Amino acid sequence: MLLAACGTPSGDSGGSTTTITLYSGQHQQTTEALVAGFEHLHPDVKVLVRFDDEDTFDAEIVTEGARSPADVILTENSPALEFLQQRGLLAKIKASTLASTPAAYNSPQGDWVGVSARVSVLVYNPSLITRAELPSGVLQLANPRYNGKLAFAQGETDFQPIVTSVLRAYGRARTLSWLAGLKANSTGHVYPDNETVTNDVNRGLVAFGVINQYYWYRLRAQIGTGNMRSAIAYFAPHDPGYVIDVSGAGVLKSSKHLAAAQEFLQYLVSKQGEEVVAHSISFEYPLGSGVTTTAPETPFADLQPYPIDVAELGTGAQAIALLRAEQML
Repeated sequence: MLLAACGTPSGDSGGSTTTITLYSGQHQQTTEALVAGFEHLHPDVKVLVRFDDEDTFDAEIVTEGARSPADVILTENSPALEFLQQRGLLAKIKASTLASTPAAYNSPQGDWVGVSARVSVLVYNPSLITRAELPSGVLQLANPRYNGKLAFAQGETDFQPIVTSVLRAYGRARTLSWLAGLKANSTGHVYPDNETVTNDVNRGLVAFGVINQYYWYRLRAQIGTGNMRSAIAYFAPHDPGYVIDVSGAGVLKSSKHLAAAQEFLQYLVSKQGEEVVAHSISFEYPLGSGVTTTAPETPFADLQPYPIDVAELGTGAQAIALLRAEQML
């Protein structure tokens, strides 16, 4: 799907309009708001957006190589950017841009910058399961007591960081056993995306599921507080299921408009760009320029996630291999 951003493509000089192409695996509402804000401040640059899954874009960019039409890639999760970084396909980000976001949420090599974040939570329907009955730790999701009560989107890239986190904490054998338990417990409630998980839990079709927190807040904004029949809960502090997911952006080394592409990334983490995230229906946590969310969420500084960084989350390849070993992908 394309968002038409009209203008005459050109180089980064000569005074004419420059058009850059953005591959976005981020949610459409977030991307559109950021692009509109950037174009308002930079009328000499137009942004042509293409939406798809970030893993699809990774595969395309590798195939396209130097011929890729993409100038910038914006992802929901850091592994997609780490994948491109490992293959040497990303340009170095300007130091001033990287300095806008805490180093913990940027590429350690300086090849991409963190823009926003989400945190993994449990969404549950109190009419089907009480808060006290929920698992407090991620390994408990595999307990047979939750058979038929658990929902999750195993193909979502949001789930891969949790698998990687469990692998780091408990090792391969225990992670495979855990995935087998999840597979058994979620029979009949495996969904294509986290929006569906959140909706079905709210409707009382399944007791609880694993999502990122912003899906619940978005649903509440869409249908109204009076129609919410669900709630969210966190894993125990520092549990491997309690994971911060970083959405970031990188510039393709093959970009024909490097200056404009770098300018777009600088905007994303600027105060103006992060205020868009903070005030939109994104319900993500802004990471850059000291901006904090205005949404009624747990403050980012109060979260107590498992201590795993973006480098340790890696490319997601290990998580994908384990999911395939259990025939979950």
